[in-house]
Amino acid sequence: MTTTPVTNPAAESAQLRTFSFGGGWQSGAALVLAAQGEIDYRTFLMANVGNDSENPGTIEWVHEHAMPYAARHGLELHLLDRHKRDGSTETIRGRILGSNGSRQTIPVFLANGKPGSRVCTKEFKIDVTGAWLKAHGASPTNKATVGMGITLDEIGRANPAKAMPYEELDYPLLWLGLRRADCPGIVRGAGLPMPPKSSCDFCPIRKIHEWQAMQDAEPERFERACEIEDTINAHLAAKGKPPVFITPYGRPLRELFKYGRQLPLIDDDANACANGWCMT
Repeated sequence: MTTTPVTNPAAESAQLRTFSFGGGWQSGAALVLAAQGEIDYRTFLMANVGNDSENPGTIEWVHEHAMPYAARHGLELHLLDRHKRDGSTETIRGRILGSNGSRQTIPVFLANGKPGSRVCTKEFKIDVTGAWLKAHGASPTNKATVGMGITLDEIGRANPAKAMPYEELDYPLLWLGLRRADCPGIVRGAGLPMPPKSSCDFCPIRKIHEWQAMQDAEPERFERACEIEDTINAHLAAKGKPPVFITPYGRPLRELFKYGRQLPLIDDDANACANGWCMT
């Protein structure tokens, strides 16, 4: 692994320092680097969108590998759920199915391929983590430093201006000059298996080859994603509105590969997650 240090402009005066843990490659590397004393983070927070909503491989890796590793090295790794006013846990999948599709939450695509609005990142990640931070003393006058798992090849996703009033965003992997391709060496070098790519199990930002692989290798999981799209569209049809789609191809997910494999769009990354909360 070759690293090129970059000057870190983040302030060092915040009393609370946490790392936003997504359960993917970058987060895994950050956990190892923290255990090795390479980055100054001892507390990792994972906003859990739901065991029925997150990539099941991510949930398994976090419980079987990341959490025991953190404990062995004196690190804290907290899984944070979203709670409703009655105290019950809410998941993204549970919200969509429980509302019969009226609360779509995720960034589905319109018939013309344009992405619709979404609240999943804000309500199931930013707000959940923010509640923990504020409960532990973060405020506009006592900002927490929140590390994000963005690497040098994704530098366009780093945007300190998107910080909430109670936090200051930090990019420790950027300051070390790390790229995503450096992460496997770091994770495996610590004796850990590589985690899968983290994301909601039905995330519309998933690329076409990933959907194809899911249908081929995990048809039941693929069908569960189709159920999300079906539920949203049943609600829209009852209101006389046109359908939406989990992919930008203008066809229902369950029919996408009916006549063979699809070629990716030329700009397959155009709708990628624009911040560091997802898929890290």
